[in-house]
Amino acid sequence: MSRTLFRHDRIWTGASENPWTEALLVEDGRVVAMGAEAVGTASGAETVDLPGALVMPGLHDAHIHTEWLSRDLSSVDLREARSLEETLELVRAHAEGLPDGELLHSGRWNHNRWAVPEQPDRHALDTVSGDRVAALSSVDGHTIWANSLALQQAGITRDTPDPVGGEIVRDASGEPTGILRESAQRLLDVIPREESPLRPWLERCQDWLLSVGLTSITDIDGEDARAAYAELHADGALRLRVTKCTRDPDLELAISEGRRSGQGDDVFRVGPVKFFSDGALGSHTAHMTEPFIGHEGCGIAAMPYDVLLERTMLAARNGLDVVTHAIGDEANRLVLGTFEAVRADGLDTLLRIEHAQHVLPVDVPRFRALDVVASMQPTHCTADLDLADEIIGPRRLASYAWRTFLDAGVRVAFGSDAPVEDPNPFYGLHAAVTRQRADGQPLGGWRPEERVTLTEAVHAFTVAAHESVGRTDVGRLVPGQLADLVAVDRDLWALEESSPSDIRDTVVLQTWVGGEIAYQRS
Repeated sequence: MSRTLFRHDRIWTGASENPWTEALLVEDGRVVAMGAEAVGTASGAETVDLPGALVMPGLHDAHIHTEWLSRDLSSVDLREARSLEETLELVRAHAEGLPDGELLHSGRWNHNRWAVPEQPDRHALDTVSGDRVAALSSVDGHTIWANSLALQQAGITRDTPDPVGGEIVRDASGEPTGILRESAQRLLDVIPREESPLRPWLERCQDWLLSVGLTSITDIDGEDARAAYAELHADGALRLRVTKCTRDPDLELAISEGRRSGQGDDVFRVGPVKFFSDGALGSHTAHMTEPFIGHEGCGIAAMPYDVLLERTMLAARNGLDVVTHAIGDEANRLVLGTFEAVRADGLDTLLRIEHAQHVLPVDVPRFRALDVVASMQPTHCTADLDLADEIIGPRRLASYAWRTFLDAGVRVAFGSDAPVEDPNPFYGLHAAVTRQRADGQPLGGWRPEERVTLTEAVHAFTVAAHESVGRTDVGRLVPGQLADLVAVDRDLWALEESSPSDIRDTVVLQTWVGGEIAYQRS
């Protein structure tokens, strides 16, 4: 039996009453005593004096794409480019360093940040991609910018019909522009490609996540990531706790293999099935009840309602929890309809709506009535607030409405949606408490009535995030809970009153998972 006494003047445990302590006794990875009792019963235990200004529970990202994030480490980063010209120069420089024939991928371009915020076309990309296929994803992952060679190899022409739930954007003469939205992105899957093994990149990503205080995640990516995580776990190299989602196309495979949500151990577990109801705000594909300001149409329904309902019921009836992506108000309304059917069937399936960004006020109580978790990402709000004002405007919606949801008794779990946003959870805590960007704008916060307290935000990144995938054994530093904790360089609760903007700059000094050191800042 391993026994460790952890000591620090400021340990925030997350307990609902008397949340502060100065000592934790950990046996075989779990907290068994705290405070004076921990000290009094620690005979023979190793003593660890934790560094920094504060110790708190390890954080859980409830929505992260780690395969996508890992592979982005090998691609060009276009997120901060401020014009098409700057974007193209970054692509050109990156392409020059690639082996012959290697695909140009990822990128995370964001035309909404450009001086002229117009989506680009294949002709511009052709000028810098040379004789290689280029298929660059937008920052939200709901649009691909492809070059002419990619369209040619995929057989996409003016005569190719739009797939269900997607759009091949065309110019005035009917020719494809190279912009593929939502399900149309999958038309490129026929292009042969050889990708490097995922595991080495995933190990680098794991180190990154531990270094920012994440001790557990709910991963949204596909079967390649599942296999890589299983291999890491079998080799004893998985230090994060991973709840692994199944993607919609793999639902039948999961059922045939007998997967059930919650299967696994303390480290690697089967999670929910992920469905898509709509697109994203930045791509103008979020499914809305009214058209976007200055744009025709109300976004895209990524899946016909009857198909979404059928898939949702298939998962729930086979013991798999369900998380469904819905950003627009119409998408949220429809997904709640599918969840009503689950509850009417008498199923106690865990249900989440991913993002829940723009919701009709009348639908907020439905989350509570159906026990649906709002799985949200605070930094989406601060990244999108100008765009939301521009294309949604003042219409009456609950937008990034964390306070409204909590006040209505809705369970809220927080994450990052990385690599759409940075995975650092302290960026999310800052956004939740201030509703401001890193530059302190807008003054007072965007729609400040939706701010939450630091304690509420940490709860959403710990206890609520774990509970949203069925875990009640981790998230607090109290007896019986797994000993996942981080030591940081500043006291967040003191900053909440004096300088909440400084929460964003928190530095993690140590990360412990199950009472074992997983990261130490050098």
